[in-house]
Amino acid sequence: MTVGWSPDSWRTHPIWQVPVYPDRDKLAAVDQELRRFPPLVFAGEARRLARQLALVAEGRAFLLQGGDCAESFAEFHPNNIRDTFRVLLQMAVVLTFGAAVPVVKVGRLAGQFAKPRSADTETINGVTLPSYRGDMVNGQEFTAEARIPDPQRMVTAYNQSAATLNLIRAFAQGGYADLNRVHAWNLGFVDDSPQGDRYRDLADRLDEALAFMAACGLTSETAPQIRETDFFTAHEALLLDYEEALTRVDSTTGDWYDTSAHFLWIGDRTRQPEGAHIEFLRGVGNPIGLKVGPTLDIDGLLRLIDILNPSNDPGRLTLIIRFGAKKVEEMLPAYIKAVRREGKHVVWVSDPMHANTVTSANGYKTRHFDRILDEVRTFFQVHEAEGSYAGGVHFEMTGKDVTECVGGAQDITEADLPGSYDTACDPRLNASQALELAYLLAEMLKEGRHRTRERELRRAIPAS
Repeated sequence: MTVGWSPDSWRTHPIWQVPVYPDRDKLAAVDQELRRFPPLVFAGEARRLARQLALVAEGRAFLLQGGDCAESFAEFHPNNIRDTFRVLLQMAVVLTFGAAVPVVKVGRLAGQFAKPRSADTETINGVTLPSYRGDMVNGQEFTAEARIPDPQRMVTAYNQSAATLNLIRAFAQGGYADLNRVHAWNLGFVDDSPQGDRYRDLADRLDEALAFMAACGLTSETAPQIRETDFFTAHEALLLDYEEALTRVDSTTGDWYDTSAHFLWIGDRTRQPEGAHIEFLRGVGNPIGLKVGPTLDIDGLLRLIDILNPSNDPGRLTLIIRFGAKKVEEMLPAYIKAVRREGKHVVWVSDPMHANTVTSANGYKTRHFDRILDEVRTFFQVHEAEGSYAGGVHFEMTGKDVTECVGGAQDITEADLPGSYDTACDPRLNASQALELAYLLAEMLKEGRHRTRERELRRAIPAS
């Protein structure tokens, strides 16, 4: 047991980015209802993810984390879940070829229904209302009634998360993820996009490898690694009433686990050392993430690492860097040096989305593909220069053919944004853009691996 911690100890700490529910009795009733619900995930699954993340921390695996900015009740549909899962599978195959290491797959799915906001209110045409904080809190419609926080929405979020997890488990373990199906994973609009030919070429090469393995006796029937895949879920632990209600004691270890997801992260707006979100997540056994933006100084980061991972366990803590394309080269080296100097075991991940958001000339919030790519590329270059391991990426993306981020091989322009702008909050990469980034990242990883081998060979050859 973490010293001085209990599932409700966060309630004595200051808290940010949470709604004020006008009906406290209704909130208490929903809280009791959630406590009676079964867990969404199991402690053993969370421990399995922690073991895989420990491999990432040691430079022996790579983390791919992606999914919706904010899940929407209205978009809840098996086809949407399938398509996002499918794109993540495609990206993982592409990255495995590039990184030549296992890819740990974590989806922003089955719980990412709440979002922090930069302001408590928003004003349109002179009318000021509470900000939309995600479907788990209130409605997106700009009406006074829709914007009232409603605790019953947490029950809806739980039910949709349970159904999503059920479908994902069926896909991951029931044969859909079989590597022999890589050709069948292609989405229609991706097949017709600039990524279609590249993906078909990769799928053909994988078919040849699988045929060779089958000749050696390794098939879907004899090797479950070909037929099945591990897939984990994650979301920002923002609504602590919900998280506490789903925190349970693991019967095999006696430790507390938040059973709402395998992996929880703390956002850049809720990482105050004395705050409720840090207090809550320091005590659960799940692997956890910490968003690190440019306003978090090095001393503050080291303090948070000590609070969240006092035992310095590899795989426990993932640092998700969101500096922005212009600041990552300037700021990141000092953070890497400080963490290494203190001997801290962490997973380093690039989130190139959140600090690269702009407003287009026609009023749409968007992100430029080139800036996203610039931040990812610089993140990996800095780690290579520092002799550190860049362990993964964290994308906001969807399997739908949306037009929310500009650029990429599809050449989406600002004029194209209204065509299919469906996000409930922030702009997402569509499947073609996400897959394009995966190819470019795979090339970076492959080139970096070759440079590392050359350095090792030069060190191994004695000077004459």
